[in-house]
Amino acid sequence: MSKSQGTPAPNSKKPFLIGAAVVAAVAVLGVASYQATSSGSGKESGSASSDAVEPPAGTFPELEKLARRDGRDPLAQGRADAPVVMIEYADFKCSYCGKFARDTEPALVKKYVDAGTLRIEWRNMPIFGAESEAAARAAWAAGQQGRFWQFHTAAYAHGSKEKGFGKDRLRELAGQAGVADLDRFVRDADGDAAKAAVKKDQEEAYGLGASSTPSFVINGRPLAGAQPLDTFAQAIDEAATYTAAQHAGPKGTGK
Repeated sequence: MSKSQGTPAPNSKKPFLIGAAVVAAVAVLGVASYQATSSGSGKESGSASSDAVEPPAGTFPELEKLARRDGRDPLAQGRADAPVVMIEYADFKCSYCGKFARDTEPALVKKYVDAGTLRIEWRNMPIFGAESEAAARAAWAAGQQGRFWQFHTAAYAHGSKEKGFGKDRLRELAGQAGVADLDRFVRDADGDAAKAAVKKDQEEAYGLGASSTPSFVINGRPLAGAQPLDTFAQAIDEAATYTAAQHAGPKGTGK
């Protein structure tokens, strides 16, 4: 599917979609195959004990290491030590990203982020040309004044994408987001630091094989597209349960 077509509609039979490119990238990172890490593989080899806790199906430890957990990151929300980290790779010109931002993310924030269970880390992945790149740098610049998520909300509001992301429009969005120093905002958005930050996020996304937006990684578990709320909730619940079981340790040990 081309980038301009966006992300396909969710498949109810396969709610967790892992693209071939993602699987290939994971293999390069050192994971032999999806089958080698799926539940039951330990039983086949005889290496896992009966009390061993299996990670959720489709989880790749190498991808879990992508979580930065930087408490000073203005493009993240939630506790740095939250048991679950959801990395979101997105583009402000992406309609499916907007749908997720408006219809799903607020509910996840209310249920999981506010409760301390989930941390959301944003990654800029502009794939729709110059305006996507400009919006990504502008969002980063808003973050330097502590207004990234307010800018995120304004940029993803109904009808916002259709107005484009030219310089004047981005300054207008920054004003709506409550950015205090708009002149600094413009300088920051055009600066080398913004360009480097966006490039770093892009390279991370392409390195793991993501080719469309939005793409997510939830504690090392790839998830593609603006899936239904229940799909995200299931993935977060399973990741939180697994993390809690890991901390509890084998039965009878207490650690």
